Amino acid sequence: MTTGRVNPKQRLEDQGISGLGNVYYNLMEPALIEEALKRDEGTLGNGGAFLVSTGEHTGRSPKDKFVVRTPSVEDSIWWENNKPMTPEAFDALYADMLAHMKGGDYFVQDLYGGADPAHRLDVRMVTELAWHGLFIRHLLRRPARDELDDFAPEFTIINCPSFKADPEKHGCRSSTVVALNFDKKLILIGGTEYAGENKKSVFTLLNYILPGKGIMAMHCSANHAIDNPVDTAVFFGLSGTGKTTLSADPSRVLIGDDEHGWSDRGTFNFEGGCYAKTINLSAEAEPEIYATTTKFGTVIENMVFDPETKELDFDDDSLTANMRCAYPLEYISNASPNSLGGHPKNIIMLTCDAFGVLPPIARLTPAQAMYHFLSGFTSKVAGTEKGVTEPEPTFSTCFGAPFMPRRPEAYGNLLREKIAKHGATCWLVNTGWTGGAYGTGSRMPIKATRALLHAALDGSLNDVEFRKDANFGFEVPVKVEGVAEVLLDPRRTWEDKDAYDTQARKLVTMFADNFAQYVPFIDEDVKAAAIG
Repeated sequence: MTTGRVNPKQRLEDQGISGLGNVYYNLMEPALIEEALKRDEGTLGNGGAFLVSTGEHTGRSPKDKFVVRTPSVEDSIWWENNKPMTPEAFDALYADMLAHMKGGDYFVQDLYGGADPAHRLDVRMVTELAWHGLFIRHLLRRPARDELDDFAPEFTIINCPSFKADPEKHGCRSSTVVALNFDKKLILIGGTEYAGENKKSVFTLLNYILPGKGIMAMHCSANHAIDNPVDTAVFFGLSGTGKTTLSADPSRVLIGDDEHGWSDRGTFNFEGGCYAKTINLSAEAEPEIYATTTKFGTVIENMVFDPETKELDFDDDSLTANMRCAYPLEYISNASPNSLGGHPKNIIMLTCDAFGVLPPIARLTPAQAMYHFLSGFTSKVAGTEKGVTEPEPTFSTCFGAPFMPRRPEAYGNLLREKIAKHGATCWLVNTGWTGGAYGTGSRMPIKATRALLHAALDGSLNDVEFRKDANFGFEVPVKVEGVAEVLLDPRRTWEDKDAYDTQARKLVTMFADNFAQYVPFIDEDVKAAAIG
């Protein structure tokens, strides 16, 4: 049986996917929740939110992600970062997955990534779980209903959590697999219920396709000034650096919280929704995001809740610290109606420095911006993982290495060209520790971070006195209104100045050791930007 709205010439049977049970095409949110409840996939929460557990996998599985190695992509994929799969192994995987799917019910959502009509990517998501259909309706962009009558997907993604891959037969690592085939325009996901794999697969596609058109693909949030899209800011940052929180500024318009493109026309969001962390979320600190957790259709992932009242526990991370909520962008009151902005006037690179060395804000030259973009530094802290007893540096190039199919220089050079062409000002913002490393110092005050960002975005920070940082050579403001002066000089916040110097030398060495891999591919001025 087929249910829902679909292009009659683009049914699954036309793609060679036949023998399924019921196929539900493009169901809307109420119907998807009904189907998910009927299948006992989750629980209806307060306000009509949908509460789910993803089982064993509460995060992405980057070690189980593969790209099919074919002649068309052989010379353009960053193979050191993307595990190859042979075409033969992929064909076996696809055949076995289709055989596994026979007779089962599946949910199809025809959606697209990219708010700019000139650069949108039409994708078809085929999911075993109804709630995965709900999730991806939030996170991707939804065509108008009448567009579905002629919708022709460029790529198809099949997500079948109950399918277990065979490493020996399918050329993968475990029973979990994410396999991307650019030639067949097909992505296969098996062995995991974690819904984030769905959206990150589309991000990976766009990260490959768009740079080939001269468009910068960015793992960043973005906003613009009210009534002035030309005044756009983008916020690069890895998990835990404040990317979602700091871009959701009520005094500015939110373009999006995670994935964007920068074309000759300006900035555009890839997505139609947000996927926010909920650990320690509070109505006081983040009222807009908090409010989405009791709105109809919001997907609440891996949160502990009261079985009777359905009240969520935002402090209980016994299931995972990576608990999240997924909701459509329009649930945020200051969200842009078209998800478009101008060329970035300010570029903010967020880092959580648990070593207590970096200042709360620094101004970067274009060469320094490329250096820190390629470095993609943040840090894990003691207690976050078994065996971690002191801060550990994490360098994820371009602030999103797991989603970068091309070599880092491809993205770095694009960013540098666009900074030069459009005159963006670049800033490094540390939301980590001050007054000592993690365990001794304290977290950077959010009020100070917000005050410094406001000064950067309104231009007033460019008018203050700056000093040159002795360790990294970037410019650091000496005094900013509304911010304790001592915070702007990290060394002054440490009681033991010699300990700070030792920690700073250690971090500089870590940066240099990590950056050595890029030295053969970059210009001399970027090499010079590596050391203060």
